[in-house]
Parts: sequence; structure tokens; C-alpha cells
Amino acid sequence: MAAHEVRDERVDDLDGIALVSRGRDLRVAFVPDAGMVGYSLTHRGEELLGQRGGLPAYRERGSTFGIPLLHPWANRLDGMTYSFNGRTVELDPSRSPVHLDPNGLPIHGLAAASPFWRLVGRSPGNGRAAIAARLDYAAHEELMAGFPFPHELHIQADLQDGTLTVATIVLSTGDVPVPVAFGWHPYLRLPGVPRAEWVVELPVRRRALLDERGLPTGETESLSVPRGPLGDRTYDDLFTELERPAVFALEGGGRRIEVEFKQGYPVAQVYAPPGPDDEYVCFEPMTAPVNALAAGEGLPAVPPGGSFRAEFSIRVD
Repeated sequence: MAAHEVRDERVDDLDGIALVSRGRDLRVAFVPDAGMVGYSLTHRGEELLGQRGGLPAYRERGSTFGIPLLHPWANRLDGMTYSFNGRTVELDPSRSPVHLDPNGLPIHGLAAASPFWRLVGRSPGNGRAAIAARLDYAAHEELMAGFPFPHELHIQADLQDGTLTVATIVLSTGDVPVPVAFGWHPYLRLPGVPRAEWVVELPVRRRALLDERGLPTGETESLSVPRGPLGDRTYDDLFTELERPAVFALEGGGRRIEVEFKQGYPVAQVYAPPGPDDEYVCFEPMTAPVNALAAGEGLPAVPPGGSFRAEFSIRVD
């Protein structure tokens, strides 16, 4: 029997696809027809992802869960208008799939649960299980209405032993630059371990000060967070300077989950609500700070004909 497998699944009337590492008893599964969301990560048969409202809520109202991609911006913008490269864009929920936070701010981009992804490759072999998917963003009017910068998105997910590596690639397909402000939002949990006993490691050096809406004020502060139990701490923080290598960790009950920010992810959002109904921690790799698409600070861009690649990994021991 092969050590790694790519397996077709079915979830909530959609086709899923799972990568399996038999030697590590590890499985991660994605749904291409719902934004390429990672809907399950199991280790020894136990679910390590916070499910919240699950796939139905994600499809119906963009309520994130699992491991969702946030594109073309991560977290929130400061209003319904932004400008880039001399062009002003007005977000219109009647034309684009815009989701709003409790303050009425656009949040988590436009591609949540997008049905337009297509699986373009799968490979169980060479000591790994891997899949590749593609979204032709420019081919869909409702997406372009809210982000009129032609491009393709490619996702490559690779499971080798106990490590999942996810690469996200932006290919500029038009004659204008493409701003890059996407991120991922893995909801991680330790089954069978009380939240207060979860040990966290945050490789952070500087935090942005946020206003009451969760938007950066422009000021930052240096800090160091020692390794230790989560206890009653909560987070919804933007960290603008990370240690390198940037390895965030969640540990307890004989299990350790590491999220390493590799290429292309200079900043992080850490989200840990108080529970008990929301018992998860999110270490969110981001290509740009919160509101960068609107503020223009720390915002990379892909020139016409160019490409941008970012990678993060999740390791389970």
C-alpha cells in the first residue's frame, strides 16, 4: 500500500479531494467548488480544524471555517471604496460577493466559496500526495467588478509525511499591475484538551495598534510573547514584524501543530476568541497588512505578465 494517497470524497453535495499520509495517519481535504477551502484536517482520526458553521454557512454567507483563502484582501478594509494605480473601485454588493463585518466593513475579499476553481492536477507519488487548482479570476464579471485587475490564481497543496505545504500563485494576465493582499485563515484546535491548557508559541516582534474597528492606526509597538498556556488570553491582533523562521505553534495533549510562514508572508493576524463555543486559534499568513489594499502601505504588486508566489506549511507531530 502506498504511503501517500490522493482520494476523492463527497461533502455536502460537493466533490472533495483528500491528501493522505498513511505513515502519519494524517489527512487534509479540500473542496475546489467552494473556494478551494480546506474543510478537514484529521490526525489519528481526530479533527484539528474549527468547523464553526461548516461548509453550508461558508457557501451561504461566507462564514469562514477550516482553512479558507481570503482573496483579494485578507481581513477588513476601511470602507467600500479603495484606489490602486490611479483607479478607484467602488465595492457594490449587488454586483460582487461582498461580505461585511459587524461594523459594516468589507471583510475577507470576494472569493469565499467561489465555485469557479478547477482542479488541474493530482499526484500520489514520489513520497508525497499533491493537487493543483486554478481560478481564472478575469473570466468572471462578478469578481472583476470588485477587483478589476486581471489575473489567475493557482493553488498547489502538497502533503509529505506530517507536513502540508500550500503555495498560492498570482499570475498577472492583463496590462495593469495586480495588487497582492491575500491571506489564509486556518482555524486550529486541539481535541480533548481544555482551551486554557493549549500552549502557544508566537514568533512576533512588533504589533500594530488597532482602532475599535480592528483597523491599523498607523502606530506600532515592539513586544515579545513568551511560550506558555493560552489560559484566558484572547487575540485579534496584527503582527507586522515576525521572527525568522516564523513558526507559530499550538501544543497540548501529546500533539503539536506548527504553522510556518515561508515565502511571501511578512505579517500575521492571530485570532483566538474567548470560547467556550469558539475554541480555536488562528495563525493567519498574510501577504500585506490589514487594510493595505485601501491604505496602500506594505502592498506588493505583480507587474503585467509577472507572477507572485507565497507559501506556508502546517505540520502535525
